[in-house]
Amino acid sequence: MCLVHASSLHLLSSSTMAFAGKYELESQENYEEFLGIIGQLNAKTDQKVITDVVQDGNNFTWTQSLPGWTWCNNFIAGQECDLQTMKGDKFRALVTLDGGKISVPFPKYHFTAELIEGKLIMNCTTPGEKGVTFKRISRRV
Repeated sequence: MCLVHASSLHLLSSSTMAFAGKYELESQENYEEFLGIIGQLNAKTDQKVITDVVQDGNNFTWTQSLPGWTWCNNFIAGQECDLQTMKGDKFRALVTLDGGKISVPFPKYHFTAELIEGKLIMNCTTPGEKGVTFKRISRRV
């Protein structure tokens, strides 16, 4: 269930379908540090993560998968939505799409995703003085 947040109704209609596609991990930075900070070091893998994005206007299905593991969230940009962490913990957050960038405040980090030169750039930033930004770059396949 998602609730419309009035301050997010200025979504970019020009970005309709921009994210749709399948992407394969190309490179990443600060992966192990990030997993350690959020208490998920046991989730470390050397497999290439596949990100599959289905987009219909502001409606998204965002799936990340590896052999034997899949994590999926359905959301509507501009609305408060029920989401889950990669561990399966449920939470509620306002998902925004502004300037071609998706933004989601997860419980332990802030997630953003945008397309730059045809590549999907995802950043997960933990808060605080010792915060870290995990950057994942994926190419369209």
